Amino acid sequence: MTRPPIAQQVTFLFTNDLAATADFYERIMGLSLVLDQGSCRIYHVAGDAFWGFCARTAPEDPQGIMLTLVTADVDGWHDHLRAHDVPIEKPPTLNRAYNIYQCFVRDPNGYLIEIQRFLDPAWPAPQRG
Repeated sequence: MTRPPIAQQVTFLFTNDLAATADFYERIMGLSLVLDQGSCRIYHVAGDAFWGFCARTAPEDPQGIMLTLVTADVDGWHDHLRAHDVPIEKPPTLNRAYNIYQCFVRDPNGYLIEIQRFLDPAWPAPQRG
């Protein structure tokens, strides 16, 4: 039996400060707001992937939560984020264990954001469409 299709993907996270979160993801990260539900705001990330942030009690310690953006221009993102005074958790670094090039920042909620480029040619290229 073939499973039914999946058309899109949305990851929802809680935030204690929806206004600061919206400012960060709209103004600094440049994500487009696709749906404002009042207490939840959903952003287009890439392709058919979305992130939603909802005004709910966020975890006190967001350890273990990581949002990863895949790009060919990790250094460009690093420079962009520094220009907006976003504290850099880890500058662009080659991670030999996973064969990736990556940097890390945190959003206003303390969620870890990884900006990453896969160096392994087996990683699928982004679908255009």
